[in-house]
Amino acid sequence: MATLKTQPTDADVPAFLDAIEDERKRADALAVCALMAEVTGEPPVLWGPSIVGFGSYDYVYASGQSGSWPLAGFSPRKTALTLYVMSGFDGAEALLTRLGKHKVGKSCLYLKRLSDVDLEVLRELVTASVKTMQERWPAA
Repeated sequence: MATLKTQPTDADVPAFLDAIEDERKRADALAVCALMAEVTGEPPVLWGPSIVGFGSYDYVYASGQSGSWPLAGFSPRKTALTLYVMSGFDGAEALLTRLGKHKVGKSCLYLKRLSDVDLEVLRELVTASVKTMQERWPAA
């Protein structure tokens, strides 16, 4: 079985975020970092070269594939701030409807700018996602 390339590192998260050249994107990333740290109660950890993750869970799929992934996380990409949150939980669609301007992927939420969304709804979304992941993949 292949090992996931994206693993937690010892890299300096504040230095990573401070290196974001675009001032607005850096401010958005710092705000999301603070929100996720507050919601999860976990410190930020750089996973691979560009994902800031909070906490982690271990999963094993029916196929036998297993690994670890952050309970919540984000990456300040060039085109959008990518948030790694669980989708498909009870109430997710209602929250997304209230969130504001965004796009979604399988387990990603794409935001062009934080000012396009309701931050309280984003907090609710991240909180519900983390709770769902903790229930689905309880710590051993």
